[in-house]
Amino acid sequence: MAESKLQVILLQYTPDPEEIIAQAAKLCYSPASVAELKNQIKNKDQAGFIEKLIDMRHLSPIEHVTFTFGVEGISRACSHQIVRHRLASYSQQSQRYVGQQGKEKGGFHFIVPPSIEKIGKREWFLEKMKVIQEWYDELAGAFETNGESALEDVRFLLPNAAETKIIITMNARELLHFFQVRCCNRAQWEIRAMATEMLRLVKQVSPHIFKEAGPGCVHDTCPEGQMTCGQMDDVREKFKNLL
Repeated sequence: MAESKLQVILLQYTPDPEEIIAQAAKLCYSPASVAELKNQIKNKDQAGFIEKLIDMRHLSPIEHVTFTFGVEGISRACSHQIVRHRLASYSQQSQRYVGQQGKEKGGFHFIVPPSIEKIGKREWFLEKMKVIQEWYDELAGAFETNGESALEDVRFLLPNAAETKIIITMNARELLHFFQVRCCNRAQWEIRAMATEMLRLVKQVSPHIFKEAGPGCVHDTCPEGQMTCGQMDDVREKFKNLL
């Protein structure tokens, strides 16, 4: 068992994303055939057109573009928040099929919240993780086999801190919403760190789609009302220079 750190990898994305968005948007208003539009748009700079679409909030064409991420080093507490975003596809490592036994499989990995270290409870927290590992191993050993029939109930001992791995696919429109909600200072620290890293990665491959992506206050007034963090200028500067 060991502490895990966040890692986000952009595994795959729609090739030439801005071309396909331009084709989809222009098809709505053009008498040209699909093939003609493709030839008109191919290899032409669509930066201005994409930014205009987003400014106009004509966002349905960007749903044709998807991005797939591999995420490690997040807790089960974090993954429970992620899957609330329903316009996405998820594949998550199963605690039912992947055993977490200490001696045989190295034990379960876990996330330590920064606040635990800040209050001087890091070593205390690590000791509690060791105790949970001992409980897990003891209960797993009480079953005659270590297959799924055992693991599906032994996993009930694992904490929300237990690490999980997940693959996430979202279309660009849902990503814009995801970043608006989860990059906000009021989002939970772990999912905020993950969302911010996801945004940094997609900005590198599709800068015009995500030019003003980030929490709601990046391109408008803070949507949190009385719950605002009061740091709008700092937030805007952070996401302006995210790359």
